[in-house]
Amino acid sequence: MSLLAVEGLAKEFGGLKAVDGVSFDVRPGSVHSIIGPNGAGKTTLLNLLNGIYVPSAGRIVFDGRDLTGAAPHRFAAAGIARTFQNLQIFFNMTALENVLVGGHLHARAPLAAAMLRLPGRAEAERGYRVQALELLRFVGIEEYATAPADAMPYGALKRLEIARALAALAGLVLLDEPAAGLNPTETAAIDELIKRLSAGGVTVILVEHNMRLVMGVSDHIVVLDYGKKLTEGTAEEVRNDPRVIEAYLGAAAAEA
Repeated sequence: MSLLAVEGLAKEFGGLKAVDGVSFDVRPGSVHSIIGPNGAGKTTLLNLLNGIYVPSAGRIVFDGRDLTGAAPHRFAAAGIARTFQNLQIFFNMTALENVLVGGHLHARAPLAAAMLRLPGRAEAERGYRVQALELLRFVGIEEYATAPADAMPYGALKRLEIARALAALAGLVLLDEPAAGLNPTETAAIDELIKRLSAGGVTVILVEHNMRLVMGVSDHIVVLDYGKKLTEGTAEEVRNDPRVIEAYLGAAAAEA
């Protein structure tokens, strides 16, 4: 059974095929990585999977619902959230406030109740704050709850984006290079966090250049090259595939 079905997905920019007929399935609770050399189409594919780009062809079916061509907020409402390679943080807010923003789609707060500050509204707000604090604790940055985001270290900001994605009650989280720019200790924390997400039933699609991280956390890997799916399989199958070695290192390395 697949949670996400990607069928013949394609995206063209002025005649250039950035993603070209890519198909794969993602099982619930798995860590599904997408790798490939620079320019392979990885981030373009993620942008298709959360509605930032509209596909030129193909279908995206999530949990039985066809989301092809839907707006990004429709993907979010369906249960797909993401982080970004370049941080998309509200730096003028605290860490807690950033996480609260992530949960706005599921907050039930009628305008009249908010304006009049009715007791039910206040109780709901307290509940949202408790949930946001729990998410900060889950990703390991609860000590920054009241800190302004612009005062937080880079590695903590990476985990803050993941907490905000989880606040959207996402069943599928798209992680775009979560270890980029991190030191070994911070990368190890991301590794552990991804494993805990999967163990907790959250499905992860990971785009990452750190191959040690990818090979350590992935249940399944899709390899892209020039926008096309080159191959897919387990970490062991992918790392030993001559086509993957050639795409990364060249034909001579593959022959060797």
